[in-house]
Amino acid sequence: MRKGELTKLRIIEKAAYLFNEKGYAATTMQDIMDATDLTKGAIYRSFANKDEIAIEAFQYAGQVLWQHFSAAVDSQDTAIGKILAMCSIYRDTAYNPPIQGGCPFLNTAVESDHSFPVLRDHAVGAYTQMLGFIQSLLLQGIQSGELRGGMDTESTASFLFSSIEGAIMASRLTRDNRHVSYAMDNIKQLLDAYKA
Repeated sequence: MRKGELTKLRIIEKAAYLFNEKGYAATTMQDIMDATDLTKGAIYRSFANKDEIAIEAFQYAGQVLWQHFSAAVDSQDTAIGKILAMCSIYRDTAYNPPIQGGCPFLNTAVESDHSFPVLRDHAVGAYTQMLGFIQSLLLQGIQSGELRGGMDTESTASFLFSSIEGAIMASRLTRDNRHVSYAMDNIKQLLDAYKA
């Protein structure tokens, strides 16, 4: 990797954590300069503005999260096991989330809803991707005979994702992981009810 590419990657990595912890609006260019030990000019040689940094930082955070999801899914053999393993990466979301600051999807979705339409579009894309992935796991479970047919996989995937994201929010807010545990227990009960 060339020096310019390494600098750009350093900005993206540091900004991803800053945006996830402080939020887009509260993170200043000075914060990014301090975190990267770069001058404003060095940052602007890689990015036209803070919006560009935010979009690339969100994409980077998503890649980091997908690495966690992939490792969790690959460790399981069943559809139910894969879904629960994905949820379990947030088991200690209050104190030890997979990415410092909590779930980048949740944080970005909330913050960008009204104030940053371009970043919101990227959050919608990540949401759609995650729903499709969970739905594909449910379909694999049906095709393998693990889960009964007739399940509305789209609505079930939406419910599962919404449940765990809501639990992440509640656990982060209260600094109490029991909300994620409650969600995982109920997700397991729901999926067990669909067992063939």
